[in-house]
Amino acid sequence: MQAPSYQLRDRWLNAALPRIGQTGWTSLTLSRAADAAGLSQAEQALAAPQGVNDLIEHYFLRAATDMASALTDEALANQRTHEKVATALVCWLKHMETDREAVAMAAHRGLLPWVAGRAAQCTWSIADTIWTKAGDTATDYNRQTKRALLSAVIPPILLYWITAPEDQALNDYVERRLQQAMRVGQSGGRVIGPLLDALSRFRTR
Repeated sequence: MQAPSYQLRDRWLNAALPRIGQTGWTSLTLSRAADAAGLSQAEQALAAPQGVNDLIEHYFLRAATDMASALTDEALANQRTHEKVATALVCWLKHMETDREAVAMAAHRGLLPWVAGRAAQCTWSIADTIWTKAGDTATDYNRQTKRALLSAVIPPILLYWITAPEDQALNDYVERRLQQAMRVGQSGGRVIGPLLDALSRFRTR
């Protein structure tokens, strides 16, 4: 069962999305959406104590959860591991298809320095959901490495997707980025270690 705060965030976010494409992820937009959703001040504080950033994070993580629910094991059958990761990643993007303008605004906001830590945490969580859906059960350093490498390529893939490429172009781009990540992974801890350390600091804040 979903926590009350999650349900309130969902109501708030659903009311906000039709407005965000025109007016952006602003406090005014969210205030009007909260009124439309019938949320009291106390419910707003429970749902998203940090306002805009909480709802942006919820949006991306909700899409990842929806992806994991919608993508069946049969759809991933007979695929190699990196193909499963690519399929799950593209499926996550497809779940945001109707909100591309809102995603663009959120993605660019997420690149600002004062929210970069939260963006890293959110990206790591998405990478974890994708790898879990792909069947990864590692619990050692290899688990952290896989998620760090995928976290590094999710932002450029998202920014490319925002440009509305054709499906084949998107698939090709995802494949190239994942291959690059695999090559980095093969280069060893000298490259991966600092990335893991940085992401770990963000995740524990």
